[in-house]
Formats: sequence, C-alpha cells, structure tokens
Amino acid sequence: MGGPCLSIQHALCVLLTLLEDGLQNTRASATMDCASWCPPHSTCVNATACRCHPGFASSEEVVTSILESCDDINECGPPSTVSCGIFADCQNTEGSYYCTCSPGYELISGATKFSNESENTCRDIDECQLNPGICKSRRICVNTQGSYTCKCPPGFELNREDPKLCKDVNECTSGQNPCHKSTHCLNIAGSYTCRCRPGWKPIPGSPNGPNTTICEAEIFPTWTPSPGIKSQSLSHFSERVQGLERDFKSALAQDTIQGIIKVVDELLETPGDLDTLPRSDQHCVATNLLTGLEDVLRELSKALPRRPWHFPAAGGTELSLEVMDQGDKNITLSVNQTKMLLNWDTMQDSGDSGTSVVGLVSSPGMGKLLAEAPLFLETEEQVVMHETHKGMLQGISPVMLSDITSVFVSNKNTQNLSSPVTFVFKHSMTPGPRQKVFCVFWEHGQTEYGNWTNKGCWVAFTSDSSTTCQCTHLSSFAILMAHYDVQEEDPVLAVITYVGLSLSLLCLFLAALTFLLCKAIQNTSTSLHLQLSLCLFLAHLLFLTAIDRTELKVLCAIIAGALHYLYLASFTWMLLEGLHLFLAARNLTVVNYSSMSKFLKKFMLPVGYGVPAVIVAISAASRPHLYGTPTRCWLRPEKGFIWGFLGPVCAILAVNLSLFLMTLWILRSKLSSLNSEVSTLQNTRMLTFKAIAQLFILGCTWCLGILQVGPATHIMAYLFTIINSLQGVLIFLVYCLLSQQVREQYKRLFKRVCKIKVESEQYTLSSSVMPEAS
Repeated sequence: MGGPCLSIQHALCVLLTLLEDGLQNTRASATMDCASWCPPHSTCVNATACRCHPGFASSEEVVTSILESCDDINECGPPSTVSCGIFADCQNTEGSYYCTCSPGYELISGATKFSNESENTCRDIDECQLNPGICKSRRICVNTQGSYTCKCPPGFELNREDPKLCKDVNECTSGQNPCHKSTHCLNIAGSYTCRCRPGWKPIPGSPNGPNTTICEAEIFPTWTPSPGIKSQSLSHFSERVQGLERDFKSALAQDTIQGIIKVVDELLETPGDLDTLPRSDQHCVATNLLTGLEDVLRELSKALPRRPWHFPAAGGTELSLEVMDQGDKNITLSVNQTKMLLNWDTMQDSGDSGTSVVGLVSSPGMGKLLAEAPLFLETEEQVVMHETHKGMLQGISPVMLSDITSVFVSNKNTQNLSSPVTFVFKHSMTPGPRQKVFCVFWEHGQTEYGNWTNKGCWVAFTSDSSTTCQCTHLSSFAILMAHYDVQEEDPVLAVITYVGLSLSLLCLFLAALTFLLCKAIQNTSTSLHLQLSLCLFLAHLLFLTAIDRTELKVLCAIIAGALHYLYLASFTWMLLEGLHLFLAARNLTVVNYSSMSKFLKKFMLPVGYGVPAVIVAISAASRPHLYGTPTRCWLRPEKGFIWGFLGPVCAILAVNLSLFLMTLWILRSKLSSLNSEVSTLQNTRMLTFKAIAQLFILGCTWCLGILQVGPATHIMAYLFTIINSLQGVLIFLVYCLLSQQVREQYKRLFKRVCKIKVESEQYTLSSSVMPEAS
C-alpha cells in the first residue's frame, strides 16, 4: 500500500512545482509586454492596460491600445482649469504649470513664481521711482497700473521725427495769440512772455504775467518841427499835433491816426505862408513831414487790431495799412493812383515775433513843396543818358508824374531787401516823345535839403498811362518826367559810314575770293587772312543792315550778340596772325618750328571761332537783358557790360603788341648777321609789316572809339568812323595789292581775261566774215 501512495504524492509535488514555474513565467512575460508598449508619461496597470501620469491625459482614462498617447494637459487653458489671481499669468509646463506676476507687477516676497491664487501677492512696480532716468529729453514719467508713460512737460510737445524726444512749442507762432494786442509775444523754452513794445509800458494794475500783460503807449512818438524855419502855418500844424499827443490813448489809436492824416492833409491843401518860403526851405519842410509822418504812423499802427485799415482825407491824402501776425504773405496795398506789391517775409524783423504793420501813404499835396527839387542819377544811368541823348535840358527841372507815396513797415531796417518791392503808378499826364520817365525816391542824406535819386530803383515797365517800378528799399517814392534833347545824327558821319562800309564789303569780298581761289599763294598765312576777311565781312554786313533794328527787343538782342561774336572773332584771328608771325620769325633761329606750325594749323579753327563763342555765351547767360540799347543793337554800358567786348579786345591788342615787339627784336638780331637766307628774311619782314598794319587798322579803330570823351569827342568820332568803315579797304590794300605774288596772280588773271576777250572778238569777227564770203 505504501509504495503506491508515495508515488502519487511524488507526482503531485512535481505537478505543483511545474504549475508554480508556469505562473512565474506567465507573470514575467506579462511584465515584459506592459513595459514595451505603454506610451511615454504613463505607467503599466496590467498586461493589457496603462495609466497616464498626473498632468497628462489620453482620450480614455486607461490606455489599452498602443496607438494611444499621453498628452500634456494645458492647465492654463483655454479653458483654464486653475486660477492664479489678479495681475498674474499662468505659465504651462510639461505635466504641470506655475503662476507669475504680469509685466509691470512683482511678488511682495520678491520670488518669481507661485503655485496658485492663494499664494498671489502681486503688486504694481513703480518704474518711475525704480529708474528715474527712464524718460529722456525733459520728459516726465507717469506711473500707471502695470506700466508707465512719458509725457512732455507744459510748453513742450512730442517731436514727430523722434517720438522719444520733446521739442519746445512756440506759443507765439502757433496761432493761439496768447498775448494782448498791445504787447508782443517772445517765446522762451517751455513758455513765453508778453512784453511791451519799445515806447510802451504796462497799464497801472496790469498783472505782470505771461498772458495778462496789457500795455499802453508811454509817450506819443516825438515829431520835431523843422528847425530854423519860421512859418505860422507850420506852427499851427505843430500845435495840433501836440494836442493829439496830449489826448492820445492806446485804445483810441484809430482816432489819433485819422487825426494825424487830417492835420497833414489840411496843411498840404492850405500851406499858407509855406508857399512864400525859398525852395530849399520848402524841401526841408517836406523832408520833415515825410520822415515824421512815417515814424508816427509806424508806432501808432501797432496799437490797432489785426486787420486791414483805410484812412482817407478830404484833400486826397490817404493811408492804407494792414496789421497782422508775422508770416510769409504776399501783400497788396492801394491808395489813390498807386498800388504796391511786396512779400512780407522780406520785410519782417527776425527778432520781432509780435504784431507787424505795413502801410502806404499817398500825399498828392506834397508835390508842391518838392517842386524844382534836384534829381541825382546813378553813374550808370548818366552813362546811358549820355549815350542815347545829349542830356537833360539845362534850366528845366523834372516834372512830377505821380503822387508822392511813402511806405513804412514795423521793421525800420529796409535798406537792402532780398527781393524788390513793386509799385504801379498811374500817370497824371502822358509823357511826350522827348521826355524820359524815372522811378525815384526822396533822399535827405546826400544834400542838406534833400533830393530825388534813382539809386536802388528802376523802371520795370512803362506806358502812356502808367509806370511799374521796382526798388530794393523802402522810402518815399514818385515818378519823375525829365525833358531831354534828342541827339541828332551827324549826316556827314552817316554818309561816311555807309560809303566806307560799302567799299569795305566789296574789298573784303575780293580779298576772300583771292585767298580762296589763288592756289599759288595758299598757305597758313593766307588761311588766317581768309578767316579774318570772312568775319569782318559778315560783321560789317550785319552792322550796315541791322544795327538800328531796335523795334523788337529780342531781335535787337540777337543782332547785338551776333555783332559781339563776329567782332571778337575778328580780333581772335588777328591774335592768331600775330602768333603765326612770331613763330615764322622764330623759325629763323629755332629748328623745331615745324611742330609748332602743325599745332597752330590743327587748333586755329577751334580757337578762332571757339574762344569768342565762349565769351559771348558767358555774357549772354549772365546778363542777357544788356544786349541792345534804346537806339542801337549793341552792348549796353551799364554794370560794365561793355567790357565783355573791350576787355578781350584790349587783352588781344596787348598780347599782339608784345608778339610784334619780340618779332622785331628777332629780325633785328638776324639782320645784323650775314645770313644766306635773304629771301626768308625779306618774306618775314614783309609779313611783319602787314601784321603791324593790321594791328593799326583794327586796334587803332577801337582805341579811338574809347577816346570819344571830352572836347575832342567830335574829332575822335570822325576818325573812328573813317578808319572803322574803311577797314576792309585797308586790308585789301595791305594783303592783296601790296603783295607781289597776288599782283602777279592778278596780272595773269587779267591777261587771261584779255586773251579770252580777244579770242572771243576774233571768233565773232570770223563768224561774221564767213557768211559774207559765201
């Protein structure tokens, strides 16, 4: 019995052991399978399931598929599953989160992170206190919840070009009109002040503040009567002006100005015993009235409100003015028969930023006090008068052609304006054919009693009914009409000119044909002669046919420019002839003359025609309006413009004279020695004689033209006309008739013509005889 039982127990033990080993193997296998397929951020639950770590989640609570994953949970949302509290932001991390204070806030503890709302102690950071220099360029720091702002202090504004910077606000020019009309505004950094004008003071009780100051005239502008002149009318006038001064109040400036205009008008309408004063005293009174009226009106007008004003008087005296703020503005004022146009930007004083005044006063009665006043013309104007006329008739004073008009502005320094002021005067009468119109102003500094002068003024346009003037300063202006004697042309000089130029044209034409067609004489010298002859021919032809074509100014200017060019070209070719002569004489002593001769041949045309073109181009570009005079199409003498021709001519004459003197010295040294090349010396001597003759022909002519001054003017005019009109004849004589080669060519040509004529006659005779014989 025991044997079988033991064997059964033994078998059961073996079976249990095998079952236990199988379970352990099954558990090990199950553990190894879970670890391999569970996704990251998860733990194994069993052989078939996994669970995500805290802070991670999958689509299901338990992960049962290898395709599922554990993703981070964004606790900060949206939607947010946690709360950090006010002034704080939630920051998500992988598997968790933390809280931080919003920008501009910080924890009381100084820490940078906290876990939840219960730990929130965020408070605002005062950046302005923490960093006092955080705002630059005078800006003010203002703390706000969580941030700060930078503002400009009062009187400043943000710079648009650089918003980080502040710039000053100019309250005086911003259109705010912060000051009272009786003061002027002065801008300072961050603010402004209101100051009384010169001669004004704050009224009693006026607060001395930036925008509360009110001023009144401290004294009435002083108007001192003319010293040393006794006149009841003038004394009565001074008493009335003093009465206006005593009663003056800045609030009644309009009434005071009207009173001044009325008093001056009545004095000019009924001058009384002023008519009996000597002319010099009358001129002195007029000077005092003009200057005093300008000074008084300039100061009183500043108390007027900003707008245009007009003050007429019964006798014709009239004031038109405009009170305004500073600024760039075109202004037009009109009184009686006068209109003025100016740009205020050229008149204002850069140091005065307050109220500005510009006024125009017309005084028709002032002309009686300024009758027979002298007229002083500028030097250039006198030259023009001397050129075009014999001058103003002696004993006849200029006639007033318009009302006397005075201009005043708040800025007293108006002597050299950057742009001219334009005046349009209507004539009181029509100028005659022997009367010249001048734009003048009254000057009281050159003589004791004053005089008219046109300094700084000129006529821009004139017609029978009006004249437009432009001036570079302000004063008292008028239009004067001066009588002059028309300069009659000398008929003898006219005949000499036309006959002489006609002969010169014929001779220059023959000379040009000679130099062009005679092959035997053609060389560098004859080429120079040819160009000189052509230039003089064209110049004389244009002079003869178009010198007096002054009807069209543009055409006359073109003719003057062409004459300028042709005569300069003639002198340039004469310079090249002098240089060629010098090189020819130098050939006698220098071996390398041929290279210099080739250089001259190569560049003579560009120099001969290019240099005059450059000079004329510069002259025309700088002052084109000075081409053409009132009577001739030539260069005007104003502003030295005539030296655009005389300067190069004098320089060429000086250079040529030097070249001729050096040439004569070379010939003298060669003639003193025995040289076998006698023919070369003779040719050079003949060339020198011709060049010196040419220098005399062209140079002497214009020297005589310059010397037409003083008592010998008439004689110099005749010599100038004779020599100038016969230039072509003298050139033909010197270069053609006195040349042996040319004479030989003329003889051959003459013989050939005669031979052809004889043969033609014989042929004609034989032709007529043959029919008779038949």
